[in-house]
Amino acid sequence: MDYKKLKISTNTSTRNLSELHNPTGNIYESVVIMSKRANQIASEIKEELDQKITDFAIPNDNLEEIFENREQIEIARFYEQLPKSTLIAIDEFVNDRVYFRNPLKDNS
Repeated sequence: MDYKKLKISTNTSTRNLSELHNPTGNIYESVVIMSKRANQIASEIKEELDQKITDFAIPNDNLEEIFENREQIEIARFYEQLPKSTLIAIDEFVNDRVYFRNPLKDNS
């Protein structure tokens, strides 16, 4: 998923608990789903960031020859401005863009 094109606010806001409770019927189950999705998103973004930074890495770094790499700084600034993974996960959950299931409930 392209997280750069999402129109999600980077500010935290108070959420309506019934809006989070309704999809699962249990607020705690909803929180677990959102936290697992946030971890997935964070790892995807971290892998992408690491890949882009290594593309601009200088292989012969010495302690005496440390200097600024403008490309790496710009990439890091861009990723810092993205919304946090928890905000993305909450938005996906509230807008029904997350698939989830509870195998304990499915067997009953």
